[in-house]
Amino acid sequence: MSRRPDISAPRPPSPAPDRKSLREAAIAHLARFAATERGLALVLERRIARWGRRAVEDGQDSSIVTETVNGLLPLAASIAQDMVTLGAVDDHGFAKSRAARLTRSGRSRRAVQAQLAAKGIAPSTTGQALDETLGQDETARDAEIAAALIFARKRRAGPFQRDEQPDEENEPHPDRKARLYSAFARAGFSRDITRRALEMDPEEADDRILTLKASL
Repeated sequence: MSRRPDISAPRPPSPAPDRKSLREAAIAHLARFAATERGLALVLERRIARWGRRAVEDGQDSSIVTETVNGLLPLAASIAQDMVTLGAVDDHGFAKSRAARLTRSGRSRRAVQAQLAAKGIAPSTTGQALDETLGQDETARDAEIAAALIFARKRRAGPFQRDEQPDEENEPHPDRKARLYSAFARAGFSRDITRRALEMDPEEADDRILTLKASL
């Protein structure tokens, strides 16, 4: 008669990650996802923290586990830096690509800056990437207007109002207009850019959107 396995027996402790296993994890992550230096370090830090939680659940001494985790955490930043040196991680290239994609989706320059900051990209890197991707001065302003037009099109506002809307809806009520301007402001667009976008001729609005998307 076969014996059932003793499910109450403790699981063998999982080995702590080391530089080799963390480096392999970093390479596997980069094979699937684009990442910033800080983003990759966070992925590895979470991997180390998960090991620590499992180790305690498996019955290992919590104080020893904590000491081990604290000793391993600096490896995350070190390995992320190694990936930068190898060219597998490029914050500048990531920022340019993400800035183009977000702008094409109707995000303001301010919103793009906030998202890149959340990814751990340095402000100087972000500024340079935005200048290279979206231009400066008048070119940057044109890109911002086009992004605001894309935002307006999603809301069916301004030049993208539906033809079947009654005339009184085409001339927004003051409260509706205020809510519309507030929505643009929350999205990071200035009042002047918002006004330009909402008052633009539909044909010109379409042309500006097409020009932006062709340039990114």
